[in-house]
Amino acid sequence: MLSSMMRKHAHHGSRVFKEIRIHNGLLTNVHYQKSAKEEKDGIALIHEHVLPSTAHHLPSNRHTVISRSAASSSSTSSSEEPSLGPVMLSVGAACAGALAFGFHLGVVNGPLDAISASLGVAGDAALQGLIVSSTLAGAAAGSLTGGSLSDTLGRRKCLLLAAFPMLVGPLLSFSAASLSAMVLGRFVTGVAIGVSSALVPTYISEIAPTSIRGTLGTLNQLLGCLGILAALAVNVILPVTEWRTMFLLGTIPAVALGLGMLVSPESPRWLLSNKQPKEAAEAAAKLWGSKAEAELGANTGGNKEAAPEADISFTQMLPMRSFQIGLLLFVFQQFAGINALVYFSSSVFRQAGVASDTLASLAVGTVNVLGTLVAASIIERSGRTTLLKNSYLGQGLAMFFMAAGFSLPALQAYSAPVAVGGTLLYILSFALGAGPITALIIPELNPAKMRGRAVSAAFVCHWICNVALGQSFMLGVKTFGLSAVYGFFGAVALGGALYVHTQVPETKGKSFDQIQKELTA
Repeated sequence: MLSSMMRKHAHHGSRVFKEIRIHNGLLTNVHYQKSAKEEKDGIALIHEHVLPSTAHHLPSNRHTVISRSAASSSSTSSSEEPSLGPVMLSVGAACAGALAFGFHLGVVNGPLDAISASLGVAGDAALQGLIVSSTLAGAAAGSLTGGSLSDTLGRRKCLLLAAFPMLVGPLLSFSAASLSAMVLGRFVTGVAIGVSSALVPTYISEIAPTSIRGTLGTLNQLLGCLGILAALAVNVILPVTEWRTMFLLGTIPAVALGLGMLVSPESPRWLLSNKQPKEAAEAAAKLWGSKAEAELGANTGGNKEAAPEADISFTQMLPMRSFQIGLLLFVFQQFAGINALVYFSSSVFRQAGVASDTLASLAVGTVNVLGTLVAASIIERSGRTTLLKNSYLGQGLAMFFMAAGFSLPALQAYSAPVAVGGTLLYILSFALGAGPITALIIPELNPAKMRGRAVSAAFVCHWICNVALGQSFMLGVKTFGLSAVYGFFGAVALGGALYVHTQVPETKGKSFDQIQKELTA
């Protein structure tokens, strides 16, 4: 199958036409020149040059004469944009990992007491907490190992590997007859979602066309939010005694991820950075059609024979600006209070007079989804850093608003609307920037040879901060009061806005090569 993209240039009274063709999965440059008379007669001399990586498949030079009808047909086809179908299929398959991330973090909230009673640990808060925290521990372990594996084995292979524990973990929890079996199942599930949490944004960033990389990158956060809502829906629809069925439903994303990755290509950019130009060209052709050469060229500064990136050790990564930005963005994201607000929103709502935990969780989840959809629709116009900075400003405003509402006597009578309104404003602000963009921009900032490890290190930082905040939040509230803690979160959010404004480069519409040149300038 032949597809092409045509460009025209003036040249000594005639016009030079350049086509980028893909023939049977091979990238081909085609140049031909027409004088005014030849253009009228529909005749042109074609010089076709095959990319070096595929030169043994086609002759390197050949001349042919084409008729007016053939030229017209080629011009018509060249004006058509390539289908996004293959890209969307691969992105959708990868996002099954994000769906599992959200679902497994939220699914035990409703039936936790019933699970504890079935396993003989009812009333033991510490052991109940172990059922929840074992997933977080597994996620930290998965994040730690997934990046190195993906840099070595490839993004697609590692996502395929992640599908296995993502399937086995819920099955262990489904069949658990003891606390140890349940904790093992939850830990294995955590390993899977830890690996996928780092790999999904990396894979999406590398297979997405540059012009819509931001929009497709936000789908990772969107599917995570939908996973949380799916867990909430399961908690509402099924009685708590059906907790085994809830875990069984958690195998669906694993199956989708595994089957989807079987038919998805490896990241062309990973292949190119690992000395596999022929495979990179074939994967690029499958994903991007007639845009393949341009996309791969954007990754190498336009030189398809550019030398593969040198290996980068962990000690070399530490002082790199892109690596440090990734760590700090997650520090700001977590210590601005997002997970404290999500985990404890129900108790805060109850203190403010909102009795329904389900209603509180539904409101938070819905606003998160809607905000992420808005971010996806405007990210390619507004840019990453603008949305990220404004997101932190909005989070800071919401936190200070709630801190004032809980501490000022004049506002005590309005504590319920302050709690609800402030929480929803915070969640909306988070969803418009800090939620989807943090995981999106980190793989954009790091070079391919260290991208997997850099993203994994950032997610390990995320999980450490997540656990630290979860363990210290209630102690902080008891010691200093809710208003003081919310004031601290607001101050961190303002610090995040300042850091983004002064230190984080914009990546909108830029190739990976352009981003690296700006970072190292």
